[in-house]
Amino acid sequence: MDTLDISTPTIPETSRSASLNAAIDIRHLCKTYPGDPEIRAVDGIDLTVTRGEMFGLLGPNGAGKTTTVGMCTTRVKPTSGQAIVDGVDVVADPPRVKRRIGVVTQFNTLDRSCTVYENLYFHCRFFGMPHRESRERSKQLLKDFRLAEREKATPRELSGGMAQRLQIARAIAHRPDVLFLDEPTAGLDPQSRIALWDIVEQMREQEGITVLLTTHYIEEADQLCDRVAIIDHGKILVCDTPDDLKRNLKAGTVVKLRLDGDAGDLPTVLLRLNGVISAETTADGVTVMANHSNGLLPHIVEMAQDYGLRDISVTDPTLETVFIDLTGRDLRE
Repeated sequence: MDTLDISTPTIPETSRSASLNAAIDIRHLCKTYPGDPEIRAVDGIDLTVTRGEMFGLLGPNGAGKTTTVGMCTTRVKPTSGQAIVDGVDVVADPPRVKRRIGVVTQFNTLDRSCTVYENLYFHCRFFGMPHRESRERSKQLLKDFRLAEREKATPRELSGGMAQRLQIARAIAHRPDVLFLDEPTAGLDPQSRIALWDIVEQMREQEGITVLLTTHYIEEADQLCDRVAIIDHGKILVCDTPDDLKRNLKAGTVVKLRLDGDAGDLPTVLLRLNGVISAETTADGVTVMANHSNGLLPHIVEMAQDYGLRDISVTDPTLETVFIDLTGRDLRE
């Protein structure tokens, strides 16, 4: 009689076929926290990330993106559903999943009692690399991530950008197949963000790694990701390439109004104009989405004058436009 190999979790046939080329395969994943009423942080999502893909997960605070990453990285136990990471069920075999993934958060988790080099070297040793290989791997990563000159420094002596580069270097030191980056550039200055993403792109080409990124910087996802999913209230709203998401948007023109005063009922007034699809209040004015701009702008300007119009800009739809259209609000820090 055949025996079941208990070292490999049994994957249902519905997930197995989808998992063949999937680095991450999520089916009906839920996370509910007790309370009155219960909080459904993640509400039955389905998501597949292809091997080698740079995938972005966007959403406002509380949307469920960090909880989703937490379940995929075994830090949070799902209430129901299934998450398969690199062919392994995260609930059935967490240790095996951990060996196959790297994780970087927005918080500094470096060992402050170790040097920059030691943070990498001991990480390699923890994952079973021999001494010589660990040393060579650490030295190479220091070079690749532009940290070689600071190898004897402690994490306390690093800038925010350097510390985050070190965290990413450490996360891939054991050569994982999947890298989770949970808001890795939060709090970094623009120059540090650009430098970090240049390195991540080079790393992805060299290592062939799959990357799942959550971020509050929509332009990052627009420029970097092969595909993005927008999540809100624990549900996936859309999932596609950034270009296709923008093409499928009803709006062809985005008008941003900056006001000196309060927007008041200006969004409601603007919605009466023929061609205006939506009008949303923002921190400093109103964002208008329209299906054309011919002859519309003079009417928008005329109506906005009574609300202290200070500046106006007209652009094509962006990924941020898609986000606002779906969630009705800007991303919040």
